[in-house]
Amino acid sequence: MNSETSAAISLLNAQAVRARAQRMLTLGLEDRLQNFRVDLSRLDDTAELVIATMHKAYPSLDIPFHSRWRHFVVDGIDRFDEIAKTAGFIDRAARARVEFDLAIVSVFLDAGVGMQWRYYDALSGEHIGRSEGLALASLDMFARGVFSANPADPLRVDAAVLARLTPAQLIEGFQVTDENPLVGLEGRAALLRALGNLVVDNTGVFARNDTARPGGLFDHLVGLAEGGAIGAPEILAELLRELGPIWPSRITLGGIPLGDCWRHPAITTSDPTSGLVPLHKLSQWLAYSLIEPLQRAGLAVTKIDGLTGLAEYRNGGLFVDMDVIILREQSQSASIYDVGSALVVEWRALTIALLDKLAVAVRKKLNKDADELPLAKILEGGTWSAGRAIARARRDEGTPPIKILSDGTVF
Repeated sequence: MNSETSAAISLLNAQAVRARAQRMLTLGLEDRLQNFRVDLSRLDDTAELVIATMHKAYPSLDIPFHSRWRHFVVDGIDRFDEIAKTAGFIDRAARARVEFDLAIVSVFLDAGVGMQWRYYDALSGEHIGRSEGLALASLDMFARGVFSANPADPLRVDAAVLARLTPAQLIEGFQVTDENPLVGLEGRAALLRALGNLVVDNTGVFARNDTARPGGLFDHLVGLAEGGAIGAPEILAELLRELGPIWPSRITLGGIPLGDCWRHPAITTSDPTSGLVPLHKLSQWLAYSLIEPLQRAGLAVTKIDGLTGLAEYRNGGLFVDMDVIILREQSQSASIYDVGSALVVEWRALTIALLDKLAVAVRKKLNKDADELPLAKILEGGTWSAGRAIARARRDEGTPPIKILSDGTVF
């Protein structure tokens, strides 16, 4: 393995994300960033807002993990669980493969949709936008067998079907029209086709106990477990290793595609990774979303706090709106930024590092430790919802404080 390849692999894990984010925060606290200043004195008020948000949604603080599964619950009814009750799974592993299939496809479809798009949910009669709308749309497509090669077995995702997925199928599934546009439609379809082709070509990982399907990753992770347990950072590392090649070509190092990893001139090292900032937002969102299927299948998932917070616009918007992260020039908020711009990379990395600090502050105020209140619960109960709420209070339609040009594969 050459030095560039080894360096690339060193960025494909949660520890690297956290370390580079912390370096960005250090620069911010030293007032050495081009686009932002950081004011930690505002962190206490932010923690109070997050705690109030958590108590409102979960008065007893019995908070589930932040994951895609929360978005399948509408009006207190778990839509996937209702489907699963009549599915007749032969064992826990069969259910886990189905859950992996659904989670992987649904998460990879879960990028920003823009302000206009809504999904009409026939069961509730509501028009639902953003992540919740995308989740229900993907669940409905999954339940109808859109991703299955076998009409008699709709609850599966066959790699060969994904490889042929067309934008027209997503247009239908997401109810897209000229009046109901969806940002990044082509990017989403291309991402799922890339996933299908990769899974078809890697049967050693994805077809151990079935034909090639994303859910075959469950069996791969079971094979890596020791003593019936697997660490959450190991889940992420496997996702980045096995699914990394599907992401659009951005930065490669030593022949390894780095996925959600971007350049920033302030992050310098003495090795080939100099200037690179890994964030891996969707992959970490997926790692969080695979924890519960693994637990239901009987595996213990350890080191959940080894994953980082998610570098997305709700968490990041919380810190901007609470004046923890402050644009150097307020006029910058009027522009639209590419995800690879230095400003967005700074913002996202600062978000990850500040979520760690915020978690410490929240736990201290509630007299909880990390085992009682892991970051995954603080994300679900507080930061994401608080970021959305303050955005709605400050701007029409709850737009983020910084405008981002989305291609449907990052945010």
